[in-house]
Amino acid sequence: MERFKVEKLIGNRTLSIETGRIARQADGAVLVQYGETMVLVTAVSATEEKEDADFFPLTVDYREKAYAAGKFPGGFYKREGRPSQKEILTMRLIDRPLRPLFPDTYFREVQIMSTVLSADKENDPDVLAMVGASAALSISSIPFCDPTGSVRVGQIDGNFIINPTHAELVQSSMDLVVSGTENAVMMVEASAKEIPEEMMVDAIMFGHSYIKEIVKLQQQLIEKCGKVKQSVAPSKINKNLTEEIKRKYYSTIAEKNFTPGKGTRKEALNEVLANIIAEHCGEDCENAPSPKEIKSIFENIETVIVREQIVSKGLRPDSRGLKEIRPITCEVGILPRTHGSALFTRGETQAIVVATLGTTMDEQKVDGLEDEYSKKFMLDYNFPPFCVGEIKPLRGPGRREIGHGALAERALAEVLPPSNKFPYTIRVVSDITESNGSSSMATVCGGTLALMDAGVPIKAPVAGIAMGLVKEHNNICILSDILGTEDHLGDMDFKVAGTAQGVTALQMDIKIAGITEKIMRDALTQAKEGRLFILQELARVIEKPREKISVYAPKIVHIKINPDKIGMVIGPGGKNIKKIQEETEAKIEIEDDGTVIISAVLAESAEKAKTLIENMTKEVEVGKTYKGKVLSIKEYGAFVEIIPGHDGLVHISELSDGYVGKVEDVVQVGQEITIKVIGIDDQKRVKLSRKAALKESEQSLTPTS
Repeated sequence: MERFKVEKLIGNRTLSIETGRIARQADGAVLVQYGETMVLVTAVSATEEKEDADFFPLTVDYREKAYAAGKFPGGFYKREGRPSQKEILTMRLIDRPLRPLFPDTYFREVQIMSTVLSADKENDPDVLAMVGASAALSISSIPFCDPTGSVRVGQIDGNFIINPTHAELVQSSMDLVVSGTENAVMMVEASAKEIPEEMMVDAIMFGHSYIKEIVKLQQQLIEKCGKVKQSVAPSKINKNLTEEIKRKYYSTIAEKNFTPGKGTRKEALNEVLANIIAEHCGEDCENAPSPKEIKSIFENIETVIVREQIVSKGLRPDSRGLKEIRPITCEVGILPRTHGSALFTRGETQAIVVATLGTTMDEQKVDGLEDEYSKKFMLDYNFPPFCVGEIKPLRGPGRREIGHGALAERALAEVLPPSNKFPYTIRVVSDITESNGSSSMATVCGGTLALMDAGVPIKAPVAGIAMGLVKEHNNICILSDILGTEDHLGDMDFKVAGTAQGVTALQMDIKIAGITEKIMRDALTQAKEGRLFILQELARVIEKPREKISVYAPKIVHIKINPDKIGMVIGPGGKNIKKIQEETEAKIEIEDDGTVIISAVLAESAEKAKTLIENMTKEVEVGKTYKGKVLSIKEYGAFVEIIPGHDGLVHISELSDGYVGKVEDVVQVGQEITIKVIGIDDQKRVKLSRKAALKESEQSLTPTS
């Protein structure tokens, strides 16, 4: 098989796409390289459609091989296992811009697999996998409509950077991933440090200018080796039957679609559907259609009705205006023994969100292609089936839950205090208890409340809102705070989270062939109006973080010791540190630079441990008086422990003013005596005097004339 390669300078590095060398039995396979990062991406379709398929079965997989970075997999079993959170999030990034670009009637199973073969620890392979997925589909026989390009955008000192390195991202005020076709933006995923809306759109359009170049690069490859596309079957919908059902039931479906309440509306529509099925699918009906076909027609009519009502009358299924936010209620401190808790309800979407404070021992270790690092903030999102009135087995978080949790985590991470000011590890858990649209944004709002209830000094409250779009020709309606139905039947799901100052997280998915810059700007402006309203509602319940953390949260104290004395605090085999922890019931962690982190449930325990360590590590001062303990007795004097780990010699001549025949005549082993440091020699040996300490004590008791 002939090899083909195209390449172009994107930013300050060359992006190359090659095919014909590796994985030649796949329908489409490309090797994408940027810097020294390389990703193999393959696309394969089934030879036949699944029987009675009514959805597009697209599967996306992305895996990072440890060898790509010259590493062994972590853990006991030295082989790659289940996908990491980073891998799952990348699978979602690949999937989201591609899915809308397949024909509506194409139902063959398609699998896209991306494998990271080389990682230079500078260029993130996720964007390369996204480009590779589009390229592999485009040169294959799979009927993929339009190539897409993907880039990452950063911003340093006010200047946008295309595909920033990992080091540059640390300094960047945003981490923005944009995907789109040559003509429009299809997907956006971002975290940002309170970036203004206008600047965020500028960054998206900056990224799109490079996307156009990447799409043209793929078109060059298609011209060289693109395969003939598979034929796509026309729609199987019975037009005559559709018109008949529409004529008989359109007004009834329209009426039921605007029944208040998600559950009540669903029941009303199901009753209409059951009547239509009974009429057309009975045993006495000749050439009767299947209930599945009737349901498909019914859903198409429902889609037309909802969209027509929104565009022509500005009327939404729950009778709200286009910009109107559903009623919001908030509560904090609802769980008595947690560190911080909140119940956030917006319409029929509700989340219980809990914040837990921990120590550095609770940090999450993250191991991937980059160097291992620790996370001090984690947010977990759970979507149990009861929240939508369903029954499903619980098998751990799915890709959707991982994605929603990561979005909310990014939104809140930007306002957390630095660890040197608030040394706690923070975990937020959101359990969705009701859902009818925008549960990830409810998590953001509930997360803000829970953090403030826990006494976390966040920079500013964060709120989130999901925006929708209905576009019919030149008629464009942007919807605030969308319902599940509006998400399902609409053209856009645009989630925006941020403070009053700007955006902290963004996620946009488009179900049509992209949107214009103007729609994005209008949607972000409208989202800001909604966000400011929600922030006001949050402030009614708790305006700022509590001044003190929960009595049930660990108390953390930081002290600094001389790194040379770390061994003294730890002791042989950890003897000293174990003893302190047993005596005080505190946890003690010591870092290489001498930072000691003490945590305990009770503040008194932490302070006691602090005092013991400070006493153990403080320097002995000449001329200072101490209360010490006699450790041992020799003929020439007594060795006395001044402070833990430090002792000195009281020579027999320094025990008393008078003559001392035997050391035991004055002191005994284990006795506590007051002594004064009278010298430290070049070999750090400490000279002590009981006589000088007694004299000093007598002088202090002598009344002045």
